[in-house]
Amino acid sequence: METALTRLTGVRHPIVQTGMGWVAGPRLVSATANAGALGILASATMTLDQLRAAVREVGARTDAPFGVNLRADAADAGDRVRILVEEGVRVASFALAPSRELIGELKEAGVVVMPTVGARRHAEKVAAWGADAVLVQGTEGGGHTGEVATTVLLPQVVDAVDIPVVAAGGFFDGRGLVAALAYGAAGVAMGTRFLLTSDSTVPDAVKARYLAATVRDVTVTRAVDGLPHRMLRTELVDALERSGRVRGALQAVRRAAGYRKLSGTSWRRMLRDGRALKHGKDLTWSQVLLAANTPMLLRASMVDGRTDLGVMASGQVAGVIDDLPSCAELVERIVKEAEGTCRRLTASR
Repeated sequence: METALTRLTGVRHPIVQTGMGWVAGPRLVSATANAGALGILASATMTLDQLRAAVREVGARTDAPFGVNLRADAADAGDRVRILVEEGVRVASFALAPSRELIGELKEAGVVVMPTVGARRHAEKVAAWGADAVLVQGTEGGGHTGEVATTVLLPQVVDAVDIPVVAAGGFFDGRGLVAALAYGAAGVAMGTRFLLTSDSTVPDAVKARYLAATVRDVTVTRAVDGLPHRMLRTELVDALERSGRVRGALQAVRRAAGYRKLSGTSWRRMLRDGRALKHGKDLTWSQVLLAANTPMLLRASMVDGRTDLGVMASGQVAGVIDDLPSCAELVERIVKEAEGTCRRLTASR
């Protein structure tokens, strides 16, 4: 299925596996790439040395193109960009809009730049700055999310920019891929669907928790960090929503200390990042601390299997997924289903 996305990135199928923290590691990314889709390596929780090692591991596992997700606001973003350029990474994706200068540096080196956006104005901004494509996530998507449904946001962005648009939020099968293409997208991006594959390193007990979830078990809460965050409802989410300010602040400090120890981040940097996050938002300092160490909350579930201590970011599609195929099986199934859907639509005219 050739589209503007496949031509831009060099992959065989217009399907993207998103850069999920603690989930999108070398095994999942290389399996996705070998299946013909675009795998995105999550790098925000990696040191520079770990990032380079992970990129090289993916390269040793596949000859297919892949990408790396970066935090545009990271203090060492420039160093990370240089690693991508030196290691020949095909695509750089961003959860926040990168600067005009960062986009220019990547494009000059031949790296495809694909920021994630949640509003039409953000897509227009990064397109004007030279982004090669945009990934548009509607409110159905997991993690930090907006309030506009994909079916409303996607056509707005498609009509507003002249670069390929990738649709995210609510996709898990071939019918969704056809629907996105009909809206004018060049492909779809999926996180939860790839998390729930046999190639994902997420512990089996955690995968079972996702598979058991209904659509109503996937909620949006501000209790974790003060921002809308789509995740499975867990014991921790319930506890945070019940906590008062004092108890919440104590929990935030304890978890921040754990993240600092694991990541090597200094208290000064955490507070600096916290002040930047708090600027212009009505957040308590306990929420700021929780936001700064949300990676620890994700790690507790996605790496350690402690669903009682961590958060489980999730798209709404978790409620309709009931199996764990390999990435190769998943991609093949989606493409075949999309082709079959197109044939049925053509025949019914």
